Amino acid sequence: MLQVNEIRENKEKFIQALTKRGFDATTIFEEVLKTDELRKATQAKLDETLSESNTFSKEIGILFKNGEPQKATLLKEKTTQLKEVSKQLTETLNNAEGKLQQLLFTIPNIPNELVPAGTDENDNQEVFIEGEIPKLSEGALPHWELAKKYDIINFELGVKITGAGFPVYKGKGARLQRALIAYFLDKNTDAGYTEYQVPHLVNEASALGTGQLPDKEGQMYHDASDDLYLIPTAEVPVTNLFRGDLRTHSELPILCTAYTPCFRREAGSYGAHVRGLNRLHQFDKVEIVRVEKPENSHIALTGMVDHVKDILRELKLPYRILRLCGGDLGFTAALTYDFEVFSTAQDRWLEISSISNFETFQANRLKLRYKDEDGKNKLAHTLNGSSLALPRVLAGILENYQSPEGIKIPEVLVPYCGFDIIN
Repeated sequence: MLQVNEIRENKEKFIQALTKRGFDATTIFEEVLKTDELRKATQAKLDETLSESNTFSKEIGILFKNGEPQKATLLKEKTTQLKEVSKQLTETLNNAEGKLQQLLFTIPNIPNELVPAGTDENDNQEVFIEGEIPKLSEGALPHWELAKKYDIINFELGVKITGAGFPVYKGKGARLQRALIAYFLDKNTDAGYTEYQVPHLVNEASALGTGQLPDKEGQMYHDASDDLYLIPTAEVPVTNLFRGDLRTHSELPILCTAYTPCFRREAGSYGAHVRGLNRLHQFDKVEIVRVEKPENSHIALTGMVDHVKDILRELKLPYRILRLCGGDLGFTAALTYDFEVFSTAQDRWLEISSISNFETFQANRLKLRYKDEDGKNKLAHTLNGSSLALPRVLAGILENYQSPEGIKIPEVLVPYCGFDIIN
């Protein structure tokens, strides 16, 4: 979330930057500044009124003490009037503050200067590609057919139990899923990330803090009776571990990793491109989250990208990295790199990770600050990334490692699985 003083000082610069997203901020910025002026003027008038009322209250006591009740009574009448004025001003102030907060919530993050202009995914920039695309034997199958053939994932049982988008993993499919989670967590903890186990439900303040609300309200499962939300990613509870914190500069950076199931409504997601594991309402993901000093956050982003590269090299999956354009950039992100694995059987790229720097956007909502070397309180930078999301990684392994003998297991996963082939 932007701060009003930032908008006031950088209004034209921010308006121009937000055009990369196709977002015209002119009108809303004017409304923000107008509302803030009302807030400040009302606060000043309220402070003046309260000060005058306090002065009169002191004088009333002195007048009664000095035997001047008539003068004291007149001042009491004025004090009563001032209390009514204060009540009205307080209501006006609360309304202005509420409106200002809601306006700021609707403004997306300012894209970093590296973000290319563009309207949708077709304008994303490919910045890296690596790995050899395997040549599959004749009759190679997409992963949903392989899952059925080897009886490792049952999509129909998921429909029976819950509905579409909730698969049931079975036998070696379940063990491979568990192996991937353990492998990802081990890679992350070996790289210095501290593992957390976090709740899978969050309150409204947590969803607001990381920017899921109000932007992605329609994508989240909501329990109205307790006003709790099922998490769309571990980013939400993990980042909120630090909501309201004031850290010392020596405590940064903070590196966290967590495995959680993720829940997304994904309304309107139908068709061949979302078959099988390509898009689910419930899926498993291992996440990495960092809290950084502003001057180090983009170096940290590069390190996170390199970390995911290393995982995919060990899995020996062909992948590419895209720098997202303004039109495809998430609401809260300043800069995002997407990883995509090539699905040979489907002959298409599948997104498996997004790694983002939010700069101060989330930290401002979370009131997450640190005290710098000079003793000044500053907003931290937050970053997060998938390391990794399991469904499409699993789809990539099943499709790219298939052979006439069965589905071979990537060498790095064999110790975790306890088997080297699914047949």
